[in-house]
Amino acid sequence: MELISTQSETKNMEEILDKYKTTQLENVIFWFKAASIHDFPKDGGACVKYKDKQIAVFNFTRLNKWYACQNVCPHKMEMVLSRGMIGDQKGIPKVACPLHKKTFSLENGKNLNGDLDAIATYPVKIEEENVYIGFSD
Repeated sequence: MELISTQSETKNMEEILDKYKTTQLENVIFWFKAASIHDFPKDGGACVKYKDKQIAVFNFTRLNKWYACQNVCPHKMEMVLSRGMIGDQKGIPKVACPLHKKTFSLENGKNLNGDLDAIATYPVKIEEENVYIGFSD
């Protein structure tokens, strides 16, 4: 019985992660208006929903930059990255999962601990005090 449960859990994890694919700026076909810049904490994140995806959006005030990535941490499949601490590692902006401190580059999604797959990242633009996230779907 345990084997069936494990196979089912693995399939569910794969289904969740398959929703999230990095979008490069040159591949954006739709700019989703997420919210006003005033809805996001300075040097912190918040979660927005796009279709069936939860997207973490970060206002990295110290760098005067904005970032977006999947909200699900691939380590334990929890929707928590928007609540993670942001900082940098050797000049690379990063987010740390608030549950297990796994860290990911906000530029390209690479797992900076080296023990997990990368997370999906998305381009962000600010226009007229609104935050837009770029998607290819």
